[in-house]
Amino acid sequence: MSDPLLLRQFAAWLQPQPSVEDAERIEFFQNGLIVLDTNVLLSLYEYTETSREAVLSALGQAAGRLWMPYQVGLEFVRGRRSTLESRKRALADAASDVNKKLMAARRAIAEAKNIVCFQLDKYGQAHKEIAALAEFAADTAVDEHLGLYREEFKRHLDMLKADHGLALNSPDAEDPILPRIAEIYGEGIGTQPDDATLRRRLEEATAFRFPNEIPPGFSDTGKGTPLRSAGDYLLWEELIEHVSGLSKEGCRVLFVSNDTKEDWYEPESRTSTSRPWPSLFDELKRRTGADLRIETPLNFFSGVGEFLNAELAEDTYAEIERVSDELEVQLPDPLPLVDESAALRVAPPEGLTLAAYKSVGLASAALRAAAESASPAHRMFQWWLIGVTVQLARRDPEQSEPAVEIAAAVRGSKAPSRDWQPGTALPPGEWLRRESSWIAPWFMDLLETTPQADRAVLSRLAAQQAEEDWRARG
Repeated sequence: MSDPLLLRQFAAWLQPQPSVEDAERIEFFQNGLIVLDTNVLLSLYEYTETSREAVLSALGQAAGRLWMPYQVGLEFVRGRRSTLESRKRALADAASDVNKKLMAARRAIAEAKNIVCFQLDKYGQAHKEIAALAEFAADTAVDEHLGLYREEFKRHLDMLKADHGLALNSPDAEDPILPRIAEIYGEGIGTQPDDATLRRRLEEATAFRFPNEIPPGFSDTGKGTPLRSAGDYLLWEELIEHVSGLSKEGCRVLFVSNDTKEDWYEPESRTSTSRPWPSLFDELKRRTGADLRIETPLNFFSGVGEFLNAELAEDTYAEIERVSDELEVQLPDPLPLVDESAALRVAPPEGLTLAAYKSVGLASAALRAAAESASPAHRMFQWWLIGVTVQLARRDPEQSEPAVEIAAAVRGSKAPSRDWQPGTALPPGEWLRRESSWIAPWFMDLLETTPQADRAVLSRLAAQQAEEDWRARG
């Protein structure tokens, strides 16, 4: 006798919390269709080289049953760049922050020396002691001691770059991950939906599902354009369409994702822990007849090791967990990096340039007009001012503020490009290290039209930025 209708109708909601101890779990690994979310693939760029090789080898054990929705593939090939740039920026920022701390220590030592010398002079007239202390804590002596710390800190940061095993200077050069993923998936990639299908799915998401918080994807509402906000739902619809076309009865789908937001998982309560929404299991079963299992990357790779005989070391599992934890605390939509190319195309958020302008005491009406201008001709200056004021700690970045990688000047023996001018083009006394620096052409044009007081401020900012970048490069 079959179960009563109530129990059959709401079976997904009445199932217990999924567990790694479930008896049927092995079937999803050995016989199911395996679908990895974009965040699982992009995580490969976050692992050390050793762990990445182990994870890729483990994925190879499931190569015949991996299937990639077109939406995942699109997000993956687009997201490689921002993931690599984010890691590059994190390492560069760490080097810059270390240098800032050491420079602050240098200033603090000098201030401490001055305090002691003042007291010796005021109450003891101890001129010999003052001279000895001044020699002991001279800038050159302090720099020598701090240099030991700088070299050791730099050695460890360089070691991180080496362990990464990727070309951080270019996302398109020597990427060992993309061809490996392409090889593992083979022909198991979804086809691009036509425009009519895409439009219909977008309308379904924005007009019905998201306003009613029907999973998945409703938490991404407002993340850029409607097309960008609907990424998870587009993936979901592709999956349903693909599974509907499979002839195999009793099909199983293993979906792996690091996304545990409320549009994929039920919120925790006082009496239960978070679990994937039962409505997802119910919808896939109702529309395709297939059973669904959702797992995090750590549980998935543990299952690959257990059921598919993949060899993964404890250190690799620890790294999978570390990367997953880091991804959970990151923003759902990584902030873009604004470089010189992007600066020419994209206008800064309203009011951001003016906030940077005020943070460094700029005062001229002409420069303020340039800061508030909507003309593309002023964007390079605007974005540079936004970035340099954060880099030099003149202000705190706003919550939605993108990172900026634009230099007005650099130190070095060679110019970045032919149109950069040597520091000797500026008058003596206005620019430090004139013999070993180069000035961007747009910055030279800016200085020529800027009143003297603000010109001095801009020159100091550019020179300090060039010095910090030079120190960060070692």
